[in-house]
Amino acid sequence: MKPIPALDLEAALRWQPPAGWTCIEALDAHTAGEPLRIILAGWPDLGGGTVLARRRRARAELEPLRRALMWEPRGHADMYGCVLMPPERPDSHIAVLFTHNEGYSSMCGHGIVAVVTAAFQCGLLPPALAQVRIDSPAGLIEAEPVWNADGSRVQAVRFRGVPSWVLCLDDTVDVPGLGRVRFDIAYGGAFYAYVEAGPLGLALRPERAGELIDAGRRIKQAVAAARRFEHPEHEDLGFLYGTIFTGPAEAADAHSRQVCIFADGELDRSPTGTGVCGRAALLHARGELAPGQAVAIESILGTRFGVQAGTEMPHHGRPALRPLVEGSAFLTGRHRFFIDPADPLGAGFLLR
Repeated sequence: MKPIPALDLEAALRWQPPAGWTCIEALDAHTAGEPLRIILAGWPDLGGGTVLARRRRARAELEPLRRALMWEPRGHADMYGCVLMPPERPDSHIAVLFTHNEGYSSMCGHGIVAVVTAAFQCGLLPPALAQVRIDSPAGLIEAEPVWNADGSRVQAVRFRGVPSWVLCLDDTVDVPGLGRVRFDIAYGGAFYAYVEAGPLGLALRPERAGELIDAGRRIKQAVAAARRFEHPEHEDLGFLYGTIFTGPAEAADAHSRQVCIFADGELDRSPTGTGVCGRAALLHARGELAPGQAVAIESILGTRFGVQAGTEMPHHGRPALRPLVEGSAFLTGRHRFFIDPADPLGAGFLLR
């Protein structure tokens, strides 16, 4: 019998993909349990201009690459990611384009927390920088790191969201399989329909995830068909992004729990950064959250974001707030993804 050759691990580590393969460098992180794949290199240059303009170019030209990085076998149905780009504004530090299983979002609060955490932890930004100005499709986001006692790591990130406001309160719609459903709509960087889970017999628990996804998709489709969504500044932002179910908190020191079903039935593991911005606007409109007052909102996992109602401000004829959100993120991996041009599944696939 011939001896079994020893594995050459060094050779495997030195291996490089052949010419013609696509190579993407990325960092993975999570914020309150929600993933973020931060694409650092290998994504084609989208040119200059606004982040919204670059978002349009990505949608028109880069769908196979987006799917390859978000969908299986490199991702999954609930994957989320972002592309780091040069800033839009001369006084901003970075621009971010967020992506998910369906396309490209307009803003992402959990993504801001993860990007800022990773940027400081990995040396992309100098530790002395007190505030990070980030250009997103929805507008300028101002974020600041919260360092631990010895300054060795970012333990949290606070960010000031875009103007957040209420579109409607106590509207109703007929939803197949659910009957008449009451909802509110608010904007916090994206439009969401907010629905109380209890009257629908839904519990905001991990074991009920399948039911929440199904109901959230049904409600989103019904509300989107029943109402017109217009953003006061940008036509690209005038769409319903998701359904957010609300209910009582499980922890005594939290205000409430919420679960967001967005894009093509993705379930957010975090409380949803833009979602808590819109929720702050709703609570303020109902007289339940005063300017400057802060509450903690739980996710389906029991993780949480803090949100503080900002000062009132007029915004295109509506009263609005710029909420302050705080959350924590953690790095989970560094990846070098390959796309073999001979791979029939190289552009990804999606199963539920």
